[in-house]
Amino acid sequence: MPELGSLVSKVRSKNAGPFWLTIDVFCDDPTTYTRVREGLKDATVARLFGVEQQLLKRFDIPALNVVKFSVPRPVVQGTRADRDMHGAGWACLLEELQID
Repeated sequence: MPELGSLVSKVRSKNAGPFWLTIDVFCDDPTTYTRVREGLKDATVARLFGVEQQLLKRFDIPALNVVKFSVPRPVVQGTRADRDMHGAGWACLLEELQID
């Protein structure tokens, strides 16, 4: 099974306010988008990010060939316990995920 990062043009994570992070998966074409959309299972992504599945928000955007996930931050952004203020490290986790 290939890693997600080898199939898509970009995986990007970003700060979505002090309480949420958003991870975007950009696909080059509709065929890749369909494969990624079907291969990324919510339960697997939730487990990867260490959140309960019902807290995971997923947005499939076929017009842009993008799959987005939003998850609650483990700690509030900018607090002393925050070790990834901009959420940049979260994309790496998803990039390395093997999908069908």
